[in-house]
This record gives sequence, structure tokens and C-alpha cells, in this order.
Amino acid sequence: LNAAVECFQLALDQCPFSHPDHATALTNLAWARLQGYIFKDYQDIDSTISLFREALALRPLPHPDHLLSLYNLTRALNWRYHKTSTAADICEIAYLYHKLLLLCSGGTYLRSIVARKISIDNVIVKCNNLPIDASDEGIHLRRVVLELCPHGHQLIQLRLRARYNLAQAVEARFDQHGNIDDLDTSIQLRREAMSLSPEGHADRHIHLNNLAVSLAFRFDHQGKLNDLDDAISFYEESLHLCPVEDESRDFSLDNLGSALVARFTKRRNVVDLTRAITLHREALSLRPAGHPLRDSTLNHLALALQQRHDISHASEYLNETIDLYHQSLRSTQLDPERYVTLHNLSAVLCSRFMQTQDNEDVEEAITLCQESLAALSSLHPDRYFSYMRLQVAYVSRYQILRDPVDLSLAVENFRLASRHPTQIFPERIIKAIDWARQAEVYQHESALEAYQMCFELFDSHMMTQSSVISRRELAAAFRGARSLPVDAASCAIRRDNLRRAVELVEQGRGQQWSLVLRLRTPLEDLKSRNPELARKFLNLSTHLSDARATEYRRLTKQWEAVVAETRNLRAFSQFLLPPSYEDLQVAARQGPIIILIASQNSCSAIIVPTSGGPHHVPLPSIALADLKILKDRFARAIRDASRMSPAESRTDLIVLLRIIWDEIMLPIVNVLEHILKLKHHSRISLCPTADFTSIPLHAAHPFQTKADRSGKEPCLEDLYICSYTPTLSALIRSRQLMKKRVPPSFVAIGQGQPGAGKGKALLAIDSELELVRKLIPTTANCTTISGDAATRAGAHSTLQQNTWVHLACHEKQDPTQPDNSHFVMRDERLTLLDIVDRDIPQAEFAFLSACHTAIGDEKTSEEVVYLAAGLQFSGFKSVVGTLWEVDDAIAKHVVEAFYTYMFGDLKDGGVMDCTKAAWALNCATHAVKTKVPLEQRMVFVHIG
Repeated sequence: LNAAVECFQLALDQCPFSHPDHATALTNLAWARLQGYIFKDYQDIDSTISLFREALALRPLPHPDHLLSLYNLTRALNWRYHKTSTAADICEIAYLYHKLLLLCSGGTYLRSIVARKISIDNVIVKCNNLPIDASDEGIHLRRVVLELCPHGHQLIQLRLRARYNLAQAVEARFDQHGNIDDLDTSIQLRREAMSLSPEGHADRHIHLNNLAVSLAFRFDHQGKLNDLDDAISFYEESLHLCPVEDESRDFSLDNLGSALVARFTKRRNVVDLTRAITLHREALSLRPAGHPLRDSTLNHLALALQQRHDISHASEYLNETIDLYHQSLRSTQLDPERYVTLHNLSAVLCSRFMQTQDNEDVEEAITLCQESLAALSSLHPDRYFSYMRLQVAYVSRYQILRDPVDLSLAVENFRLASRHPTQIFPERIIKAIDWARQAEVYQHESALEAYQMCFELFDSHMMTQSSVISRRELAAAFRGARSLPVDAASCAIRRDNLRRAVELVEQGRGQQWSLVLRLRTPLEDLKSRNPELARKFLNLSTHLSDARATEYRRLTKQWEAVVAETRNLRAFSQFLLPPSYEDLQVAARQGPIIILIASQNSCSAIIVPTSGGPHHVPLPSIALADLKILKDRFARAIRDASRMSPAESRTDLIVLLRIIWDEIMLPIVNVLEHILKLKHHSRISLCPTADFTSIPLHAAHPFQTKADRSGKEPCLEDLYICSYTPTLSALIRSRQLMKKRVPPSFVAIGQGQPGAGKGKALLAIDSELELVRKLIPTTANCTTISGDAATRAGAHSTLQQNTWVHLACHEKQDPTQPDNSHFVMRDERLTLLDIVDRDIPQAEFAFLSACHTAIGDEKTSEEVVYLAAGLQFSGFKSVVGTLWEVDDAIAKHVVEAFYTYMFGDLKDGGVMDCTKAAWALNCATHAVKTKVPLEQRMVFVHIG
């Protein structure tokens, strides 16, 4: 052998790198050296493998000896693995076998060698025994091994183990990065594994249990009950197949019990809870003292009994729960996760204290929480739960003993939980909302601070969401959050802090819209000033949208650092911060703004004047419940009026408009006239909140004769020119954009034949468009789009290309997903989201002669999500919309009068001016009183 190796080395020396036989010489030398290693005469295998690698590199496909070189390297690696058992070698062998089997055609000698039972099976078995690796490379290896399995001889068992390993790896990657596709893949693999182990298979119960675990895991993340139902079904079958003496039976019992408890929390079926308790008791009997998983079952049974107590209020369940937690604590003295049981025991002790008023229980609860805090580092995310449980304990003791110190301690723990930097935003938001509610209930001075914390956290969390839809879905996820803006403002009013009330209602209301506005311009400015910082901010915001818990905390810290760095830049100190009262007062430059606040505590108005501090107008005659009734009565009265002839008296409407005047608008008018000395026919802007948004405030009317019989008392629109604004920021932005004017262009879009299932035909649309075309000045370059041309794409394009728009069509409000509220075009819907997603800075005016364009979503009346506002937010400075259904034949009278007043002075050299729209609408509705019934006059409103 030594002589052969020496000759082969001499041959290699005669064949330098450029020689055509260099690869052959390398292979011959390596082969001889490998024989020596196999017969244990040579110890060096590494240099031999290096020679085979060199030869392979010189024989790429389609070299005729490429496959032989692959095989040679595989054989050498196999021998090294046989001696060293290095994981990297067996992994590379698997990749090489996989490649060889793909490249070797059937029936060839080389394939017969590669596909030998001992070769393939050994590689699969060794790879199956490797630790689970959740990296992309580790998962790729698992896929390769699974593809090798059909060539193995122990087919079923090898495939089952390979599928199990791949499922474990992708599920582990999901746990690290949160990509739901990985969890879906894991479930699919487990379903395939179950199909490979049909009834009668010895391990079927194991594969059923594995599939159930993954389905329950997906339920935890997505909340789909069908996943939980499937998991329970598979757990049941697994338990049925698991023999009583099987060592894994305790797993099946415990897992099924936990899944049934989870389903009980969703469906409240006591049968599920009762069975869960039975299963957990049996599992506990199979895990005696000293069993490594006994503590887990103790906690599961305790949680189930705690739920049982919550519905039955039977003290024996509560007492047993406490006893189980005490057992758990005694058996986990050194367990780093012990703090979880401390939290749980604290909660149930507080529950028993509220029943028995035994001070020992609440004292122990407080001590347990303090012990958990001592066990956790200052930045551990679960300190949040310690603060939360401590707060519950102190509030419980305050409710019984009424010691103000306990309430102060509870508030301090609310504060610590809300501010805890390493806990995710959603948890902190929930606790801040709870803080605000509790502070209101107990009339604690921290209520305003709590509301402010809610909005700060909400803003921070929503700014990490990458789209309007994701922000809206996120906003809807927090129960009780919708009324926060008005409740916060009401709280500030009760504390005589009117400026703060204005800031809070603005910050909270229409939050997703405000964020779109706050983000857009500052971010564009940042891009021009510091592109790298802007890029970092955008990237981190995008990644935060989909981050998992551990990654979330790291990214949040980086995101906050970028925001702080940005605020240190000159002119960016207020980056992403909500505006102050002084900033917001700019909106009142052309006339006072009246914010109408409807909260559960009180209804009132705040008038923001052109200069000076705000004015509070109490509305003692009306409460939130009255507004809800008034809203419903208006809806009925409008429906009834639509069925009347024009000559019939609208008695019900008149009564309701009197109520609006007497109980809402008259106290406000008195302040405008007598305190602010506002001249008649001045502009005012109404900014309604909550149920005020569904009431036609602008149409308030006394409908009575003056005391001196000299005429009728004036209504609101006789006294002032009314506009609406969804938020003060929106109005400010509209005026700022007026500085960037371009030559006017006008488009009239009409769709009277929307197609089957999209609404009735609007027969007067074409004549309305023709009327508009005649009234528009020739300098405006007017175009008309209707019929087949009025498509979603066509309307979208013209909205972006023109400065003035008249839109006549059906409109549909979507109460479940207001972003999908839309204008009905010939082919597809033009949605609110379509409009908002396109910034249209050059747009000036839009007249929406459509049904329901200005009313908001009934379920989220504290958020401004209607179509007319959508146009304003996307760039239109001035918008006329409708509150309810418009009779298209009658609406033409209002349209004609409006444009006549709007463009009446152009013959004298005037210019098209969208700021005249509120005045023109006021004049138009007065001018058509004899032609148009009351409900069709008051349906039109001006926004902007």
C-alpha cells in the first residue's frame, strides 16, 4: 500500500492543476489512502477527504465522472463518521446521497450501490437521531432526509420519524419567528404522519396526540375554534387508544383536560369544564409526589377548579384550588418558573379574601407578589404580572378596609405595569385602560394620568403597524377603548383642565387617521433630512408588526431609540408626538370650533375660540342614553319622511330639531353670542364625538315665533355658517395644503346603472351631471365620466388627476369593516381604503351626491371612518357629503343652487375658491326651501 500511495503521489506531481488527468490523479491517490484508513493502516482521513473534494470541484456537471466523484466523497465521509460520529459529516452525507439519487438513472450500477439498504437506512436513522435544529439550514436537512425515506427499506417507521422531526423543526422556527406558515406546515406534516399510522398501528395514539398539540398551539395564536375542536377530537381518540398501563397516558389525560378548559372559556359549556377536572384528577393520580411533571398537573387542575368556582361560587372549589397551589409551591422551591404559581395563588387568595374578609389571605397574596418581584430581574417581562397581581390585592383590601394608602399602592402598581418597558404593548394597554376605569370608579386623582398613558401606549403600538387596516383591527381588539377619548375629555373637564380635554379628545379620537397624518409629513421631512434614520424607522416599524414576543421586546427597544435619535434632530423635537392645545387652536383661525363630548359621565361642549383659552358649555339636560334615543328617533323620522309627499308636514322631524336646539345648540349659541361676541353669519365648525356624530346638529331649529311677534326665531344656520370636521388636525392639514394650489380642473363622475345586485337605478344621474357641466366655469376644464367609463379604476384615476370632483352614485356603508365602505362603480367598489391609501395633495373640493357619505360606523361612533372624511384625509380641503339617502331627482335643486352660489362671482374676475363651499351650501339650502322638503335640505353637510 505504501508503494502504491508513493506511485500515485508521483503521478499527481506529474499532473499539475492544468493537466487533463489532474482530477484522476487526485482520485487515485485519495482512493489508495482511503483503503489504508479502512484497514486501519493509515490514521489520516481528513487529507484524503480534501483530495476527493478537489477532484469533485474539477468535475462539475455534465462531466462524465461527476457522479463517481460524488460517490467517492460520500464513501470517505461515511468512514470518517463511522469513527468520529460528527454531525456535520452525516448531514453532508445525506445531502450527497440525495443529490446522487436524483442524478443516477434507474438500473445503473452506481445507483444500485448508492441505494443499498444498509447505506440509505443508516443515513436516515443517524439524521433522525440528530437534535432538532430550527434554523433554515436545519429544516432543509430534515426535508432532504424525508425525501430519502422512499428509498429506505424500513419505509413506514423511517418516514414517520422523519416527518416528526421536520414538524418539530418548523414548529420550533414558528416559536422563534412567528411565521404562521411554519405552524401550518407542521400541522400538515402531522396529518400525513397520522395517515401513515392507520387504525391498528401501535403508535397511532402518539401521532394523534402530536397533531392535537399543534392544533391547540395554533388555536392559542389565531383563536379559531375549529382548531380547538379538532384538537379535542384527536386527543379523545388518542386517549381511547392509549392503554391504561401506557406510560404516556398521563400526557393524553392532561392535554385533553387543558384543551377542554380552553374551550370552556370560549363557549361556557360546563360539561367541558366538569370533564376537564375529572381528567386532570386522573392525570394527577398517575404523577405522584416526585414525578417531574406533577407540578404542571397541579397547576392545570387548580386553574380548572378556579374556573369552576367562578361560575358556581362554591367555596370548596376555591379552597381546593388554594391547597393545590400550595402543594405546587412546596414542590418547586428551586424552580425558576415558580413565580407563575405565586401569581396564580395570589389571585385566588384575593378572591377568597373578598368572600371571607380574612386579612390573612390578602396579606399572603401581597407577600407572594413581593416574593415574585424579588425573584425576577428588573427588566424581566413577567414583572408586569407581579405588578398586576399586587394591584389587584391592594384594590381588594381597599374595597374592604377603605384605607387610602391601599388605593395609592394599587395606583402605583398600575403605573409600574403600564410603564414596564419589556412587556409587549397590548398587555400594557389593557392594564392602562383598567387603571383609567378603576381611577374613575374610586375618584382617584390619577385618572387623567391613566388616560394619558392609554393614549401614549396606543399611539406607540399603532405606529408600529404598517397599514390603515392593521391599525384599525388593532384598535378594535381592545375592549372598552372606543369610549376612552370622550371619557378622558370628560375627566379633564371635571378637573377644570379644558386645554387638556381638547388635547386628549383629539389624540384619542380618530386615532388611526391622526396617526396617518402625523406620520406622513414628518416622515417625508425626515427622509429629506436624514434618509438613513428614516429607513431605520420604517424597517423597524414593519418588522414590529409581525414580531414574536422575545423579538418584539428587542425591536421595540431599537424602535424607541430611533425615535429618540430623531427627536434630538433640530426641528424634529415633536416627531410623532400629539399636538398641544396651542397647535390645535390654529384650526379655529377662521372661526370657533365646537367639540361636542358625549361620555358616560356627562355631555358637554368645548368651544375652541380663535384666540385665548377654551370655553366649557355644560349640557345638563341631555345624557348619553338620551343621545342614543335621539339618534334612533331621528333614523325613524327620516325613514317616515322619505315616504311622505313634499307637501306633508314633517312633524316628528320638527320636534326632534327643536330638542337639538333647546338642549344642545342653544346653550352653545348663547356662549358664542354673549361671551365670544361672535358676529352672525360667521363660520363655525362642529366636531361631534360618539353619538353626537349621528345627529344633524347643523339643522337645529327652534321653530317658534319671536316674543314680539316680529317674525320667527332664527335657527342655527340663520345665525352661522356651519361646517363639520372629524378632527382638528384634519382641518389644520386642509388649510396647510391650500398653500400648494394648482390650476383648477373639474370632473363629474356619475354611475346611475351600477349593475345587478348593486342598487337600484338612479335615473336622474345623467341629467344631474349635465346640469353640473353647464354650471362649471369654462376655465375649469370640466370632463364627465359616466356609464361604462365610471369604473373603479376610472374613478380612482380621476380623483388623483383633478382638483374638483362631483360624484353622483350609490354609496354603501359597511358597519362591520368601515374601511370597506364604498362608492358603487360600474365594475368594482371604490372603497374608503382605496381613497385614503392615495395621498392627493393637489385636490381641493368634492361634492358627494351619494347616499350616506357623511355618517360614521354605528359600532365605532367614537372613530371617524366615513367616506366624506376619507376624502378630506386623503387631501381634499373641502367636501360636501350627505347624511342619509338622497332623492336624486330632488337633489338636483340643491346641486344647482349650490354651484350657482359657488361660481356666481367668476364673471367679475373671481377664481374658483373651495373655501366658499360652506357659505354656498348655506345659501343653497335657504334658497330651495319651497322646492325641497326639510329632510332633503338638511341631508347635505359641509366638511373641511
